[in-house]
Order: sequence, then structure tokens, then C-alpha cells
Amino acid sequence: MIAWPALVPFNRLAVLAAAALLALQAPVRSEEISVTQWGASMYGAPYAVAMEKGLFKQAGIDITGIIGSGGGGTTVRNILASATPYGEVAVSAALAAKAQGLDLIIVNTGTRSVAEASMVVMPGSELKGVEDLAGKKVAITSPKSVSEMLLLMVLREKGVDQGKVQRVAAGGYVPALTMLEQNAVVGSVLIEPLSIIRKDKYRTLYRAGDVLKPMTTSVGITTRKFAQENPAKLKAIIAGRRAGVQAIYKDPAETARIIEKLYKLEPAIAKEAVDNMIPPKMWSEGEFNLEELNRMVDGLKLIGEIKADVDWSAVLDKSYLPADLQAKQ
Repeated sequence: MIAWPALVPFNRLAVLAAAALLALQAPVRSEEISVTQWGASMYGAPYAVAMEKGLFKQAGIDITGIIGSGGGGTTVRNILASATPYGEVAVSAALAAKAQGLDLIIVNTGTRSVAEASMVVMPGSELKGVEDLAGKKVAITSPKSVSEMLLLMVLREKGVDQGKVQRVAAGGYVPALTMLEQNAVVGSVLIEPLSIIRKDKYRTLYRAGDVLKPMTTSVGITTRKFAQENPAKLKAIIAGRRAGVQAIYKDPAETARIIEKLYKLEPAIAKEAVDNMIPPKMWSEGEFNLEELNRMVDGLKLIGEIKADVDWSAVLDKSYLPADLQAKQ
């Protein structure tokens, strides 16, 4: 009669083998990540495309949902509370969270253009250019917002004294347009796709992307702990998003159809929104460009969001990028 202890090694090996087989056969567990202004701006297009086309799954992770937010600290809090603490946020939000002592790292670049931002006036306005804003009131979303920052950068680029342009905080893009329509201000900041949806109601005074050079506007962040403990998962997210970006540039028409469905837009509006972002290369594949990052820092200094240069070596971690992107600067 065989003693039970002699059977233990055999049974343990059998159980381990069965578990390994089941792990190989089991589907990838679904995950949710956070993206600022999801459904309201074009930041999230690569994620929408990657989910719709199964590109995240091909990269090794099943992203099935996006946690949206109004941006800023809200997005950061969503990321920290998530089981998969990765998300795309504005550069200002990432730097603010880091300054507060949160152990976050920036692992990829998101968007690198301000092409979707503009200022509009009423159709019958006498204003013809940026210079005409001197001595006038304009609506921004809120103090120290990206909308105010871009306005100040445009004014500086055009040689207009920012002290001569009164900024009125409206609390959002739609309230800013209401102020414009009520003649409380002469101009209002705006962002796509809202600017396309309402384009028949206003006249564009300037497009920020036509005035300002490319700059990093959003980045992918995570906690240092998550990155260290889940490097393969993090790399899969970044690779899946990159594949989404490549798919956008390869087939903008298909991207428009995906955006139309997920963002609930009219076909013509979705197409125009996507087509407008192709020439300026709105979406980065993920590589870091220090020159474009520093242009954003320069803008954040203008609104007093930060006071000094950023030591990017203490914030960026490019080790989770695909090897070819790690070599780019």
C-alpha cells in the first residue's frame, strides 16, 4: 500500500499543471482606465479606436471601459482609485499631483498639439484679429485653466499686452458661449468638437494651433508602485494606445465612424473633428519630446501654475515605452 505522503508531490504537480493550462485558456481580465475629457474632446480618440478594433487585446490587455472626468485633479483621483491606476491627464494636472507629493510617474505622451483650441466671436463682430482684443473682455473657462494659458500664449506671440485683455471666468465652454451671445464678452474660448457643432453660430477669430508651436498637452501617468509591480500590463496599455494612434493616421475615415458612435456625434461633425487633427499630428505615439514638454511648462508659468523649470528626469520614466520610442527625445 502506498503511503499518502508519497502521493503529495505528484498531486501538487498535477494541480500546478492544470492551473497553468487554465490560465492559458482563460480570457484576459477586463480593465478600465481614465482619460481626461472623455467624450468631450479629442484626447481620447486613440483609446476609442484601440478598444473598437481590439488593439488593446492584441497588445495583451483587455481595456473595456474608460472612466471619464472633467479633467484636472478629478482625473488624477479617478486614476488613484482605479484597480488599474493608469490614465491620460493634462500635463498641468500631472505636475500638480507630483508637487503634492503623490508618487506618480509620467510614462508616455498623449497629445502634442493645441489645434483643437480656438477663440470665437459673434458673426457681426468688428474684431478681425488677436490685436483687436486689447481693451476688451473675453471669456475663459476658469482661472489658471488651459483655456486661459493658451489665450495668454497667443497674446504674447502676437505682441498684445495681456494686462489689456480682461479675462472673465465662465465656469466652462458652454457658459462662456452664453456670455458671448449675451454680449457680456466680445470673444470666447472654445474647443473641438463643440466648436464644430456650433460653427454656424460664431466666427473664429483665431485657432491656437495656427499661432503656437506644438507642445505636449496630455500625458499618461500611473503610480510608481503599479508600474513596478505590473510592468507587462503597463507596457500593453501603452502599446495598445500606440496602435490606436497608428490606426487613426492610417484610416481617418474609419476613426471618424468610431468617434461618431462612441461620442454620439453626427457623421459630418465626427469626420471634421478627426480630419482637423490629422495635419498637426495631434496624437503622439507615446515618445517624449523635451522641447514640446518645455513649451507647456512655459505656458504654465504664464498662469502661475508653476514657478520654476521642471526636472523631467525626476518625473518621466520611458522604460515602459516600446524600444524604438525610448530612443527618441
